[in-house]
This record gives sequence, C-alpha cells and structure tokens, in this order.
Amino acid sequence: MRYLDPKADLTFKKIFGEHKDLLISLLNALLPLADDEQIESVEYLSPELVPDTYVGKNSIVDVRCRDVKNRQFIVEMQMLWTEAFKQRVLFNASKAFVRQLDKKRKYEFLQPVYSLNLVNEIFMKEYPDEFIHNYNVVHELHSDEIIDGLHFTFVELPKFQAHSIREKKMAVLWLRFLTEIDEQTKEVPQELLDNPETSKALKTVEESAMSKDELLAYEDFWDKLGAERLLFVDSNKRSMEEGRAEGRKEGLAEGVAKGRAEVARNLLNMGMSVEDISKATGISKDEIERYSC
Repeated sequence: MRYLDPKADLTFKKIFGEHKDLLISLLNALLPLADDEQIESVEYLSPELVPDTYVGKNSIVDVRCRDVKNRQFIVEMQMLWTEAFKQRVLFNASKAFVRQLDKKRKYEFLQPVYSLNLVNEIFMKEYPDEFIHNYNVVHELHSDEIIDGLHFTFVELPKFQAHSIREKKMAVLWLRFLTEIDEQTKEVPQELLDNPETSKALKTVEESAMSKDELLAYEDFWDKLGAERLLFVDSNKRSMEEGRAEGRKEGLAEGVAKGRAEVARNLLNMGMSVEDISKATGISKDEIERYSC
C-alpha cells in the first residue's frame, strides 16, 4: 500500500477538513483542554476569513470549525517557518474572535478562539526538549491569571519522539501519523492500524483513494513548496551577504574615523592650532578640543 504524506495541503484538508470525528480527535489530543472542556461535536466554518470592509485583508486557513459551546478552532499545517507566521496566526485568530460580535456589541457572548498550528520545521532551537508550545494572554507577574479569549498552540513536528508524551495516547498516535507516514512508508506501525481514528486517516491518504486530479494537485503542492523553499533560502543568503557588506562598510568607515582622530591627537601634541587641525582632518573644533582634555 502506498500512502501520501498527510502534511501536504490536499491530504491534510481531506483528513481534517472532511472528517469531523478525526478533527475532534486531533483537537482534543493536542490542545490543552481540561476534561470538562473536551470537544464533543463541531460544525465546519468557511476557511476564508473575509474582512468586514473592502480595504481589509482576506486570509484562508486550512480548517476552521465551531463547537456546541460556540468556541472556534483554527487549524494550520505550516511546512516552512518564518517569524511572520506568528503574526499571521495572531491576525487570523483575532479576526475570528472579533467577528463573533453583532452590531449590538454584546461582549459577554464572546467565546474563546483556539489556534492549533502544526509546523514541519524547528523554530525554537533554544528549547530542544520542548516541541509543544502553548500561549495565552496572561498577567505579567502571575501567569495563572489568564484573560480568556485567544489561545495558541504551536507544535514543532521534527522534534517529536514517541516517548515525549506518555499521558495522552491519542497525541502520540496523531503525531506519529503526521511524522511517520509518507510516500516512503513501507510498513505502518501496528498502533496506527489498530486505532480507529488513525486507521481511518490512513485509508484517507492511500494513493489508490485519490482521483487523478487530486494526485496532480498533490504533486503540484510539492513543486510549489520546493520553489518557495528555494526562494526563501536565496532571500536569506542575499540578506546575509548584504549584511556582511554593510558590516564591512561600517567597519571601514569606523577605521577611517579612528585614523583621523589619531592624526588629530598627534598634531595637537605637536602644538598645531585647533583650527588648522580641523581644516586638515575635517574633524570639528569641539571634538578636537575634547582630545586635549
């Protein structure tokens, strides 16, 4: 059996954008929800977050849904990490939060928005043993004091190892599914086959279950991703080269300035007037006078 990578745009949306039970399982497994906060049912919402005015910015997320408590959940699968992605996540969650209000501005009816972001790159190298990062709006000194409303979860998939999570079996299974299944998979872990949710997800990403158009879209995704990655690397390389060139220029200018200052001090020690030294070196009279202090 040949499988397609579930992290690709088409396959990810087929799994979690078409099967509510699998989406609920993923959210309950990876979000920091208490036992009495578990999601029981959801309805899909449009993944396109349209602005209220024509001058606003449209944005499209991978999956968006709402549960019976009117809490909203946004799920994103991000293959390439950039710092701007965090701002995009904040923007999308904030937009979903404020758009709950009607014209009567009944703030008491606002419900939380949870943003789950699966990232296929490492972006927090300073914490090598932590791969799930949860963010809330918290008090600066007392982190247990939380303003309920916006909740963000980022998962660094490359850091995940099966022994990293012991108390949440479904979290382990979903993360194994996302990190171990792709076109190179020759033998599927038995745990994934035995579990009803991951077994259903596996059937969804079987190559034989895809139409010809879906397979073309799948290949197109990887082509575009490769081109985007190349552009990103090239852009970073140019930025580094420009930075080094600017550093050399600044270093040269600093060296010239130090050289002129040294000449000015020597001329001052030889008894030349401040006015003549200023004309010879281009250094202001006030600065030359400070050399004599």
